[in-house]
Amino acid sequence: MIKVDHLAKRYADVYAVNDISFEVHQGEILGLLGPNGAGKTTTMRILTCYMPATSGTATVAGYDVFRESINVRKQIGYLPENVPLYPEMRVREYLNFRAKLKRVPTRERKTKIEECIEKCRIKEVQNQIIGTLSKGYRQRVGLADTLVHDPKILILDEPTIGLDPNQIRQVRQLIKELGEKHTILLSTHILPEVEMLCGRVIIVNKGKIVAMDTPSNLGTQLRGGSNIVLEVRGNGEKIKNVLSVIKGVKKVLWHDNGEISNYTVEAEKGMDIREDVFSNIVKNNGIIREMKQASITLEEIFHQITTQEQEVAT
Repeated sequence: MIKVDHLAKRYADVYAVNDISFEVHQGEILGLLGPNGAGKTTTMRILTCYMPATSGTATVAGYDVFRESINVRKQIGYLPENVPLYPEMRVREYLNFRAKLKRVPTRERKTKIEECIEKCRIKEVQNQIIGTLSKGYRQRVGLADTLVHDPKILILDEPTIGLDPNQIRQVRQLIKELGEKHTILLSTHILPEVEMLCGRVIIVNKGKIVAMDTPSNLGTQLRGGSNIVLEVRGNGEKIKNVLSVIKGVKKVLWHDNGEISNYTVEAEKGMDIREDVFSNIVKNNGIIREMKQASITLEEIFHQITTQEQEVAT
């Protein structure tokens, strides 16, 4: 649905976006993750035809963003970081105005507006003046605006910024529901947002893509091997020695709690040692109370990748 090929945006000698390439597939929620100033908003503004690129190409739903901008705009619903609403208008009045601008047919307009009001849960404020709404409600009105012409693709730039925890949860749930029907490109620097909503993530830093994969695959790549966390009842030192000689085990960390011990077993890259760990502990009269694969959080992934990039740059 979205294809970006060697896209760049330069201001004098500074690159806001520097030779990036990626695709967003139909029905996917893709997270564009990065620190402030990484180039996320610039990328989205290019894709939504708000500004031209310096070089490279991009297509949205098969239309070129530089040569077919009118067709591109028909296919997308864009929610910018700061939602541009008319505070003196009432919610329904505003959505009707936006539907006219987006050329929603007159016979369909009322139905489309009703659907958006229902979907974005703003029915109770539909006749209220926008300027009197909370930020959470204004954000939902902005989302209703992006949906009123029933676009195939939603491009959302920091949709939960400035909201309180309850409002954040409401907007995230709404985005998750929208992902069942729409292709979504979601920009954020809030890590839990990506973990909760996105099947795939692109991490950008200083205008460049520094990582692109599912959060779990990124974790496996950074961690190298597969770490297993264990809680075992038995002879702690004996079991540590047994674990240490299993093929593929690099290191065993042992924390002795008396009758019950905790272990972290680090495996070589590509090795799945779970069955050998289980059978060897049982053979040596150990009772496994817990065994799980250790996970690396998206926060750790993000920190490692962006720190590595900064070290390379210096």
